[in-house]
Amino acid sequence: MTVLAIGCHPDDLEIGCGGTLALYVKQGHTVVMCHIANGDMGHKIINSHELKDIRAKEAENAANIIGAKEVISLDVSDLTVDSYNQEIVKKLVDVIRYTKPDVIITHSTEDYMKDHLEVSKLVFDASFSSSIPNYKTENEAYENIVPIYYMDTLAGVNFLPTEYVDISDTIDIKLQSIDSHQSQIKWFKDHDGIDFLEFVSTVSKFRGLQCGVRFAEGFRLCNTWPRVVAKRLLP
Repeated sequence: MTVLAIGCHPDDLEIGCGGTLALYVKQGHTVVMCHIANGDMGHKIINSHELKDIRAKEAENAANIIGAKEVISLDVSDLTVDSYNQEIVKKLVDVIRYTKPDVIITHSTEDYMKDHLEVSKLVFDASFSSSIPNYKTENEAYENIVPIYYMDTLAGVNFLPTEYVDISDTIDIKLQSIDSHQSQIKWFKDHDGIDFLEFVSTVSKFRGLQCGVRFAEGFRLCNTWPRVVAKRLLP
């Protein structure tokens, strides 16, 4: 099975579903990680041009820790993600047609900032448009309209999971992948006064408490026809 995880910024997937992605890899599935925004605004001191390159390298390191096959960036500047921008939509359609996923994981429809919300809308739109032959991009149409799972919001606010993944065996990989994003670890410390590894670990413990395991990640299925399937796609 091919899993396409689509996040906004280079560390969002590691935070929301890093343990699940690592578990997919351990089970022999192929994982591709895609970032819409390049993360160029996420620092107090480092300028945008330099930060973009730093965050791309951090994303590659994190993906290697998880075991992902590939990291793809649409290279959109932070705070400019727009689900109605057809150039961005077409780029994402091409990613879906290129990877031919069996399942997509992305942001919740009720996340904490505009860029994340726009990515959620982009994924819903592009994953349908990718199946339309007359919608022309570089790659040929991919006939499947892929099931989508929404990952947890930051701190789990306004998110009630309908499915859980036990990540007790991959929590260390999740935290190591997040720790690769040192520019953001420092940003959260300076900007918000948060020890982010502890923050993420606490959320994973809380989700684990809800479903009776040590650590877990929570998800919700996008319940729209024809995306609902009669089998479990999460590991």
